[in-house]
Amino acid sequence: MDTTLFSCFFQTRREVVPLYRLLVFLHVVSVLVSVGPFFILIPLIRKLRQADEKELNYYLPTFAGSVRLSKHAGHVLVVSGILLMWLGEWSWGTSWVVLTIVVMVSSLYFIARAFSPTLRKLQQPHENRDALVNKLRFSLALYIVLMLVMLWFMVVKPQLW
Repeated sequence: MDTTLFSCFFQTRREVVPLYRLLVFLHVVSVLVSVGPFFILIPLIRKLRQADEKELNYYLPTFAGSVRLSKHAGHVLVVSGILLMWLGEWSWGTSWVVLTIVVMVSSLYFIARAFSPTLRKLQQPHENRDALVNKLRFSLALYIVLMLVMLWFMVVKPQLW
């Protein structure tokens, strides 16, 4: 059995560069897949206001599928980020790393509570659809802002302490 794949974890960083670059690529792609679908949902939210029941049965699964896709891409994002930290030169105490983790944990809590309960309520006949759509719109905007803040920390890497 060829052990070169496994032994690369025990070599110097210089010898791990190809693996590191692959992980960076996976990390960036997972960011795109985890944030991208939410931008597509912006026009969909407008359509939810006037949608009849048949259209709603099409739009709501699309919305839920986008949220689910983002969650699964987030798993790849977290695992690749941990591996990049392990193989890289950054300390877990670096300010941009700590702040990214804080925002990420907040966004995980937020995404678990923001979309699914509201989407379930919208599936039921409801006289207050506008309030639910407004809640979805606000949640979507806030989640996009959280993702962009995390992205800013990872790209700019501010040294705040």
